[in-house]
Amino acid sequence: MGSRLGTVVVTGAAGRIGSAVCRHLRDDVRRLVLVDRVPSQPQPQSPTDRAIQLDLADADAVTAALKGADAVVHLAGLPDEAPLADLLESNVLGTYHVLEAARRQRVGRVVLASSNRVTGFYPVGQVVGPDEPVRPDGFYGVSKVAVEALGRLYADKFGLSVVCLRIGSFEDAPDEARYLATWLSPRDGIGFVRAALTAPDVRFATAYAVSANTRAFWDTTAGARLGYLPVDNAEVFADGVPGSRDPVDPAALQGGAFTDAAYSLRHVRADEPSC
Repeated sequence: MGSRLGTVVVTGAAGRIGSAVCRHLRDDVRRLVLVDRVPSQPQPQSPTDRAIQLDLADADAVTAALKGADAVVHLAGLPDEAPLADLLESNVLGTYHVLEAARRQRVGRVVLASSNRVTGFYPVGQVVGPDEPVRPDGFYGVSKVAVEALGRLYADKFGLSVVCLRIGSFEDAPDEARYLATWLSPRDGIGFVRAALTAPDVRFATAYAVSANTRAFWDTTAGARLGYLPVDNAEVFADGVPGSRDPVDPAALQGGAFTDAAYSLRHVRADEPSC
């Protein structure tokens, strides 16, 4: 894939990350296809742009949307803790439909949005890389583990080129203490997506997408191998972040409040057994 990206499909194009990706990729692509269940923002800006409103549960519609695509950036899905059945339908089944459509349409590169929350139960005192065993901090993290596993399967079995980005806390600026470690600036977020789309000779790769934060507890070596080095650092905002000067317990969990039992149990049905 050259510097111009050809036709790129972005799922979840109306979302916060998706809309940012669409805005910044527009000048790099020959054609941009914006896919979402709701009308996409930003709307198509040129005659070569196309917006498609569909539900990823419709496998035939997804396959049709990827016709002629050179790459797909899959950002659609539930973005936080939810009932497991909903996460399986939206995040796992939706990803399966995207990967299967990419296989059928011979798409050259698939970029999957994973999450840092696949390893939320590691302590903050440990630097974690993508080769460490997964330790999801909730049902949402479990769904992203499955997303990565599907990507690996389609790379190994069907020869797709797949990059999974474990996205950090995508915010304009960090506004809580945990984000001083996990922040992903919009500029770095776009940089990681571009690298994931253009890195040569990739069959399968997983990388943490996080800014160059002084307090980071994730290994970004894999991101560097894709060709991107982050440039922003959450530390420049530290003085304005509540709790930023509090001592940090190295045994505290990277997932923070996401690791609390109550955070997941509120999404368990009353008629299901719980601990």
